[in-house]
Amino acid sequence: MSNERVTKADPRERHHKPPFEEPRQATPGSETEMRTKPDHGEETYRGFDRLRGKTALITGGDSGIGRAVAIAYAREGANVVISHLPEENSDAQETVRWVKSAGRECLDLPGDIRDEGYCRDLVERTAREFGRLDVLVNNAAFQMTHQKLEEFSSEEWDRTFRTNIYPMFFLAKAAVPHMKQGSTIINTASVQAYDPSGPLLAYATTKGAIVTFTKALAQLTIEHGIRVNAVAPGPVWTPLIPSTMPEEKVKKFGEQSLFERPAQPVEMAPAYVFLASEESSYVTGSVMDLTGGQLLP
Repeated sequence: MSNERVTKADPRERHHKPPFEEPRQATPGSETEMRTKPDHGEETYRGFDRLRGKTALITGGDSGIGRAVAIAYAREGANVVISHLPEENSDAQETVRWVKSAGRECLDLPGDIRDEGYCRDLVERTAREFGRLDVLVNNAAFQMTHQKLEEFSSEEWDRTFRTNIYPMFFLAKAAVPHMKQGSTIINTASVQAYDPSGPLLAYATTKGAIVTFTKALAQLTIEHGIRVNAVAPGPVWTPLIPSTMPEEKVKKFGEQSLFERPAQPVEMAPAYVFLASEESSYVTGSVMDLTGGQLLP
């Protein structure tokens, strides 16, 4: 399949639908190796200066939702800092290219967010280079799927928590002293927080923790004039899918949604723009439902 976007009015037909003939990848996965390319809004997202003059730090900014948010933020007028693993550098350079093509600055800072020192350095470098930090997007995540409880190792359980939830605490704690009133923190949760799947036991558990973290943190930061919210995506077509799921699951990925397809990253980006902008000035402690029609309790 090509990356040619289907331009139809019916939202069920706007993007690629299963079956996906996608080769298995090693973790963490790479967009450049995907046969069916995700749409990050490279050719379609149009900005309206909603974030003019702001600086945003995005973890997992190399591909998937992170890249789509970086492109959208740049086209809305923000400078962008992206964090990613060193082995994801080739994808990250594409994000940098698209941000710069929007006329904004992009700082690329590879590393491992499981390291609290690296998280502090991310925030310090951002504040030093741009003189401000207005938006923190905690988006990076790790997942693996297993069919049996005994297949989940203690090492993998620890890695999932140390990638998905610990860095949100590390980064928020480091960022808040640099953030002015009106700044925002946006966390990527998941439908898995509300409707968990057994094969995603570790991942789903961290996503539930992220929802609780978001609601509790919002109570602590409002005294500084800082809002905290989360986005709960359903199935989204990113490199995480072919690198962490069995091929038979990848082939049918997203077909269970009301749209009979997964979301593309570009379809997630407007929610992150809204939550970072003044248009959401009365929203905090909230989780936005982007599940493709799967109801949250």
